[in-house]
Amino acid sequence: MVTETGTAPIKVEKKLRYSGTDFWIKVRHAAKTAGRELIEKCLWLHYAARRPDTPAWAKATVYSALAYFILPTDTIPDFIPGGYTDDLAVIAGAVATLAGYIDQQVKDRAQQRLAHWFD
Repeated sequence: MVTETGTAPIKVEKKLRYSGTDFWIKVRHAAKTAGRELIEKCLWLHYAARRPDTPAWAKATVYSALAYFILPTDTIPDFIPGGYTDDLAVIAGAVATLAGYIDQQVKDRAQQRLAHWFD
């Protein structure tokens, strides 16, 4: 994208942002490789963020963590052995922060989805 600055046009990079569609693509693709535990926690965050009583700060935390998860070029690339270690750390931190919004209903929804992929 090119933006006028008053003197000369400059190129502005598109910002990376969370996408629900990208989340589902990544989860489906990485389910077996990343493992049930990581995918379960990602689903907890996803469903917790969709609750109407989850505050904006908590949703921002979720979307930041999930954006990191779907980002293909993170600290440890996902395609190498152990590549999901950094993703797990970020997701675990978000889960700990949002523990009050991850209720049994959220866990049940995640479990239903997991059963479809893993059982």
